[in-house]
Amino acid sequence: MKKDVVIVGAGLVGSLLSIYLAKRGHKVRVYERLGDMRKEEISGGRSINLALSDRGLLALEKVGLAEEIKKISIPMHGRFIHNSDGSSAFQPYGKKEQFINSVSRAELNMKLMDLAEEQDVRILFHQRCLAIDWVNNLVSFEDTRHSRLNSHDSPLIFGADGAFSAARLQHQLQSDKFEYQQSYIDCGYKELTIPPTKSGDFALEKNALHIWPRKDYMLIALPNLDKTFTCTLFFPFEGETSFSKLDTQEKVKTFFEKTFPDAVPLMPDYVNEYFYNPVATLVTIKCFPWIRGDKFALIGDAAHAMVPFFGQGMNCGFEDCRILDELIEKHNENWSAILKEYQLSRKPDADAIADMAVNNFTEMRDKTADPVFLLQKKIEARLHEKYPGKWIPAYSLVTFNPGIRYSEALKQGQKQEAIMQEVMQMPGIEDNWEKEELLEKIISKV
Repeated sequence: MKKDVVIVGAGLVGSLLSIYLAKRGHKVRVYERLGDMRKEEISGGRSINLALSDRGLLALEKVGLAEEIKKISIPMHGRFIHNSDGSSAFQPYGKKEQFINSVSRAELNMKLMDLAEEQDVRILFHQRCLAIDWVNNLVSFEDTRHSRLNSHDSPLIFGADGAFSAARLQHQLQSDKFEYQQSYIDCGYKELTIPPTKSGDFALEKNALHIWPRKDYMLIALPNLDKTFTCTLFFPFEGETSFSKLDTQEKVKTFFEKTFPDAVPLMPDYVNEYFYNPVATLVTIKCFPWIRGDKFALIGDAAHAMVPFFGQGMNCGFEDCRILDELIEKHNENWSAILKEYQLSRKPDADAIADMAVNNFTEMRDKTADPVFLLQKKIEARLHEKYPGKWIPAYSLVTFNPGIRYSEALKQGQKQEAIMQEVMQMPGIEDNWEKEELLEKIISKV
């Protein structure tokens, strides 16, 4: 039976979910707290670029959207590392044909909303979720433009309204045993910009994610279609070198010129941007349960917010939509069975990728410039090349293998890391790492 569905939140996941459900014949309304970003300036939202990889693309392909989204994306084939001594190095993400895609959050969101409306999805803006009456399946909203209250009754409600979800709060407040965990890392982020060159070209290699790793902090840059780069400074809130200490233009200039000397000439307005652009926090949120019988489910960041250091937040949310759709097919619209298996399947995977994302922060800001770490990655790449069915690097497991669950990728990655820690302790590993007998010995431990 087709349902009248309410989705709270018209962000990336809410918009994609609405397309999936509309294509199955459901009547879908999406209520969004903010205004329509296609028509008005939206402040306060994150504009940090996103890395669309195979899991997200597969979810888009399932509803015929992948090619449309690729048109607003730029392939990135690896990390381009800018070391503090002025040297640089390119580290491929995987095989030659493997890459991730830089895409603007706003551009992607606007495109998904357009495509949703083409499926007769109705999106209502400036609608703040106030309450959910679980007995009558009634969702109440405030129209913030006109200070007017309105309600919509629906047998099926999805909370897709992000990390600080109002729908989740209503679920939490009226649940007997709701588990909630929220944790922040000690760094925040601030956005900066590298404009095009005077000749109108990219100022850096365009098909790469650029990283300036500096142990306790880092600067990254992702390419945009307009030939700018969106830069993000991940930086401690407090301490000797932190946002709290860099509080004058002179201090900011001194710090950047010393720490990122090759980036400074590319960012003519970085000082003004540093003081104008806000500092944002980075949070991991885990909760349970995600569902309420056959009438409600959390999805995307509302269920599992994570830090961006594995580039999987959006991809994980899109995968939620794909898995949910497969369960609709499997259970033939039996929503009690659909939501129960959705939660059972996705919860351990969401927890796994959230943990991997935090761990990857250390790798990106610190280890990418470490010779021992780089040698380890060379050995792993060689193992993958020689034994592709037996050894897949952890990054590739997550990024390029959507058929492998996040929870399985975590287990396999942990096992391989334990093996590699033993290998890297071997005397003379720097000179012997390419020998066949060593590779065979490593594979025998898998």
